[in-house]
Amino acid sequence: METSLVLPIIDISSQDKISTAQLIRKACLEHGFFYVKNHGISEELMEGVFRESISFFNLPLDEKMSLLRRDLLGYTPLYAEKLDPSLTSSTGDSKESFYFGSLEGALAQLYPNQWPPEDLLPSWRQTMECYYKSVLSVGRKLLGLIALALDLDEGFFEQIGALNDPIAVVRLLRYPGEVISSDVETYGASAHSDYGMVTLLSTDGVPGLQVCRDKSRQPRVWEDVPGIRGAFIVNIGDMMERWTNGLFRSTLHRVTPVGKERYSVVFFLDPNPDCNVECLESCCSETCPPRFPPILAGDYIKERFRLTYDS
Repeated sequence: METSLVLPIIDISSQDKISTAQLIRKACLEHGFFYVKNHGISEELMEGVFRESISFFNLPLDEKMSLLRRDLLGYTPLYAEKLDPSLTSSTGDSKESFYFGSLEGALAQLYPNQWPPEDLLPSWRQTMECYYKSVLSVGRKLLGLIALALDLDEGFFEQIGALNDPIAVVRLLRYPGEVISSDVETYGASAHSDYGMVTLLSTDGVPGLQVCRDKSRQPRVWEDVPGIRGAFIVNIGDMMERWTNGLFRSTLHRVTPVGKERYSVVFFLDPNPDCNVECLESCCSETCPPRFPPILAGDYIKERFRLTYDS
């Protein structure tokens, strides 16, 4: 069963941070998804990112495979990933992607980015680095508002060191979009929830993203989430749900093929690997004790990726 979902639109340029935080809190309690507008990233830069992304995915396969994923960063070919390991009849998700991450700091030294050769894509790296810095700034601002939404100081996540050297990754995605008539279930991205703190998604306007607000309900009800030009689609990840003791929802979502090629750009913002993720004081009490044991962010993310790529 599928319907369309109307999500709240949050203006993060508003000077009234308390009201904005209240809107975010309501969205995170009810949906785990919301739109963010007036984020400050120009339409020109976004168009450049999509243009460069399309140029990369149009390269011959051997050129792309020369940048094959190492320690997550780089190229992932079609069907290499299965986000829903319970799908025994599926060969893998029908998408190809390219990851790049930190530009400076310890993580950048430990996990260096791979970049397409300049002779093939001369403005690619410059465009992507500019976007990375811009979207990281938006993500930091958004986490300040999420902290306020949790009755914490705006600078809470900065103060505990979660953003000193965060695991912040951009993922470029291409979904071929063909609808295949067969007994095998095919998804661009099979049903999953994101692993980390918060995700910011930009799409090319082609539909396909769906959310399931009640993952325990059978049969699942899937609702379409249309893109809004110039706005990010934001969702809460499993780590934030864990941090908030289940208060903020990490919602199940998927991408279904609609018969048309689809491009998207995803930004995952997660804390630095040595950050201890334990129940926030504002989210637990004597009557509502912590549901999850403390865990280091890096250990948690690593295990989730192992399950995704080894299945």
